[in-house]
Amino acid sequence: MYPRLSDMINDVFGTSINLPIQSYGFFLAIAFLVAAILLRKELERKERLGVIGSTIKKSIIGRKASLTELTVTFVVSLFVGYKLSGVFFNYDLLLANPQEFVFSSEGSWPSGLLIAIFITFLQYYTKNKQKLKEPKLVETTVPAKDQMWPVVFIAVVFGVVGAKIFHQLENMDEFLRDPIGSLFSFSGLTFYGGLIVAAFAVGIYGEKHNIPWRHIADAVAPSLIIAYGIGRIGCQISGDGDWGIVNTLPQPEWLSFLPEWTWSYTYPNNILNQGIPIEGCTGSHCYELSQPVYPTPIYETTMSMIIFTILWSIRKKITIPGVLFAAYLMLNGIERFTIEKIRVNNVFDVLGMKLTQAEIISTLIFLTGLIFLVLFMRDHKKKSPEHTNN
Repeated sequence: MYPRLSDMINDVFGTSINLPIQSYGFFLAIAFLVAAILLRKELERKERLGVIGSTIKKSIIGRKASLTELTVTFVVSLFVGYKLSGVFFNYDLLLANPQEFVFSSEGSWPSGLLIAIFITFLQYYTKNKQKLKEPKLVETTVPAKDQMWPVVFIAVVFGVVGAKIFHQLENMDEFLRDPIGSLFSFSGLTFYGGLIVAAFAVGIYGEKHNIPWRHIADAVAPSLIIAYGIGRIGCQISGDGDWGIVNTLPQPEWLSFLPEWTWSYTYPNNILNQGIPIEGCTGSHCYELSQPVYPTPIYETTMSMIIFTILWSIRKKITIPGVLFAAYLMLNGIERFTIEKIRVNNVFDVLGMKLTQAEIISTLIFLTGLIFLVLFMRDHKKKSPEHTNN
């Protein structure tokens, strides 16, 4: 396993560099980038078809920088400068635990103050140079494709919030033991919590910017599933605990063409330091599981890529708004429900049945997709010319 990106680089190229970039975070960034590119292409295509439109953005130009703007700039740049300067003085702490460093008090106030003063003055100077005698209200046409980054930003922020909320509900004991640490930790994110909360937030944003929620849901669907698959690559490489149950069965003959680690794996050097010490290993991640487990992130990445291929290949053939998103919900529900059978997870007793939170929610997600599919097709049929003439 490669907890940090530099661990993988050093292993492949024989170097000895140290970068504070965690492997999971790196692949998460790649996932968002790929999702953003695909979303932009879909929004652009839908605007060419005329099913979604541009939006008008109003802004006032020629005003000098307000006290509020300068204050916000100063405070934000002070914090950023404080932490950035702290990198130079506490690089070892950043390498050991980037999350702990971000939320620690490590930094340099003098350096942060100098950076904040410079950036605030630069904003004041720039705005004052562009000042007009009479500020003007201007309207700018913003194409739908340029809504890509706001949509991604909203999805990320509300996705993380939703993922955290659902994780805490699933792991209340962990939250009660350390509420602050649990809330601000980068670990412990429940995908379905993020999906549910982010879906509502993105839908509301779309409706306010001339993109009906059904169309923005369709545009986002392929991006969601491929981003999920890429994110699972990060889970596998870093060994973040999203693995399966113990698997001591011999690899089936029909899978002999695959490496054995795709069937069962002990996750050596996993980022959680779970398992038993690795003999002769030095460093901060020297543990591996005592028994091999199913490497479920590999299976989820594979299934996600298959689902993405299906959705991407049929997206132009589906003309009923919302149907592609309904198909995504159903396929995603099937994928997650299936993988839960061999995945480590908290189990709840529901009416005498042992179910995980993901099994419960994935079932509801599938049913929601099925209901959407029926409702959207029925609504389309009612609006069709044949039905109207009858």
